[in-house]
Amino acid sequence: MTVTKMSWRPTYRSSKFRNVYGKVGNRENCFDGIPITKNVHDNHFCAVNSKFVAVVTESSGGGSFIVIPVSQSGRLESHYPKVCGHQGNVLDIKWNPFFENIIASCSEDTSVRVWEIPEGGLRRNMTEAVLELYGHSRRVGLIEWHPTSSGILFSAGYDYKVLIWNLEIGEPVKMIDCHTDVILSMSFNTDGSLLATSCKDKKLRVIEPRSGGVLQQASCKNHRVNRVVFLGNMKRLLTTGVSRWNTRQIALWDQEDLSMPIVEEDIDGLSGLLFPFYDADTHMLYLAGKGDGNIRYFEITTEKPYLQYLMEFRSPAPQKGLGVMPKHGLDVGACEVYRFYKLVTLKGLIEPISMIVPRRSDTYQEDIYPMTAGTEPALSASEWLSGINRDPVLMSLKDGYHRPNQLVFKAPVKEKKSVVVNGIDLLENVPPRTENELLRMFFRQQDELRRLKEELTTKDVRIRQLELELNNLKNVSPNNV
Repeated sequence: MTVTKMSWRPTYRSSKFRNVYGKVGNRENCFDGIPITKNVHDNHFCAVNSKFVAVVTESSGGGSFIVIPVSQSGRLESHYPKVCGHQGNVLDIKWNPFFENIIASCSEDTSVRVWEIPEGGLRRNMTEAVLELYGHSRRVGLIEWHPTSSGILFSAGYDYKVLIWNLEIGEPVKMIDCHTDVILSMSFNTDGSLLATSCKDKKLRVIEPRSGGVLQQASCKNHRVNRVVFLGNMKRLLTTGVSRWNTRQIALWDQEDLSMPIVEEDIDGLSGLLFPFYDADTHMLYLAGKGDGNIRYFEITTEKPYLQYLMEFRSPAPQKGLGVMPKHGLDVGACEVYRFYKLVTLKGLIEPISMIVPRRSDTYQEDIYPMTAGTEPALSASEWLSGINRDPVLMSLKDGYHRPNQLVFKAPVKEKKSVVVNGIDLLENVPPRTENELLRMFFRQQDELRRLKEELTTKDVRIRQLELELNNLKNVSPNNV
């Protein structure tokens, strides 16, 4: 199979997205005065849904992030409340696609936490998570919600393991242990039956998540893979990486045959990581470089030339990360097909960038807004774990977005106990490798000691009360005792 090299020479073909342009939000629609984290971890540090914008912030002594209602743009006050329960830097945050007040975070303190944000946002600092999930022995760098099941969360740690958490019981139910180095990215196909990962061991893998079996694997010697994304139902994968000449590159793969990429295309000679974003409704791919100010966009087709370069949004301000608004939060009346929230660290600014299809008509544009994945889960966690696959429950954007209220996120009541997955106790003592890990272990033990001391004090008080009651009984009726 030969690899097709793409040319940058424009080939004109009819496309309704050829003139898509990026429009930056006015200053009053931006979020200003935000202490965006200076952490160099290769994540977005930003998560968005139709209610809230969440951003990881710079903080001393532990990790924190802020949650701002989308409608509350403008300058933030300096003492704006934060979510600050982690004891190490927060490395990733993701909103639950079905419960818009539920957000998951993972951290250098080896934990994954699930938080419930009150309606209207935070009024004071939040330190108590709905769920604290311990199972990794090293820091946790990535989290992903399952795309169709309401209670399944995936986490990838620096212990080279992916854990699948069933939030209905608050426990890890599966450990995927096929990676030999740090996992760089995870992506699901449309129904969540397949998981693609890119890894520092230079391998691209397609995994059946419930069994942990590797279905396809590519050793990427010429194209060093950084990020991977499933292209909807096309049975294709797209990766961003670096060529053997150290140029930034993208590659298109057949998910059922990773022996060779279908297409490779060199982008430029810059060094920042390329983040891919794919919109399955419009078949558009957006490429945004970390530290760049521009976003390139392409249309992807099933026939040659497969990747059609459309245009480039340019901006002088470099982006640290980008959050993406789900489809139901877009402005359909303005023909907005995608919206980024760009983190500009130097200015402490979050800037919305709308990708707009220029249309004169004010009526609903059926062709650019097909039925899209909605906010209803297709499966429960137990159904998915039992082997059932279902496509997402689709919704129309025609009549605007109305959220049904019957769904309520219920966290299980958890007791502290050992966590055994695949016969291995994940919470057994793992010797720390670095000073940071030693500190994290120390802080965790301090917390546990504090909790035990409080428990002991409460029990001491209760014992004294019972002794007094017993003495009183003896004094009142000495003959009856």
